[in-house]
Amino acid sequence: MSIGKGGGYTASRKQKLNTKSSTEAELVAIDDAMGQILWTRHFLVDQGIPVPVTTIYQDNKSTILLSENGKASSSKRTKHLDVRYYFVTDCIKRGEVKVVYCLTENMLADFFTKPLQGAMFRCMRSQILNMPFTDTGASEAHRSVLDEAKIDEKQHSGQRAVK
Repeated sequence: MSIGKGGGYTASRKQKLNTKSSTEAELVAIDDAMGQILWTRHFLVDQGIPVPVTTIYQDNKSTILLSENGKASSSKRTKHLDVRYYFVTDCIKRGEVKVVYCLTENMLADFFTKPLQGAMFRCMRSQILNMPFTDTGASEAHRSVLDEAKIDEKQHSGQRAVK
């Protein structure tokens, strides 16, 4: 969860129940996060801070449909879902939250849950730290501690020759 330009709350844990699909897993994850989202909204409002609609980013379009429409978007593959996972539908109807599609490549939460490498890692790290992203990593050659030790050794041997 980010507030302003920085991170306000982060959490990562294994879900406590088995799910039959990634759509169901994502819906359960939204439901798990709703408590913290609503608590934070109410806390800020009680402090006198105006709070706009909270945006939940989601990279699964089926989950977005289920969260917005509830059982109305259910199919034979999702009809078994418990009513409690449609709590987000009520929050959307009340105007407290909205669920917006986000490309998988831009999912900031993946930084905490997937092993990212190279430019993708540096880009997301920059976003999390609220720093401008300049991808210099691709142009820089890999440097090793051993290479630096050789450079230091050459410099020291040059100084010995001068003495």
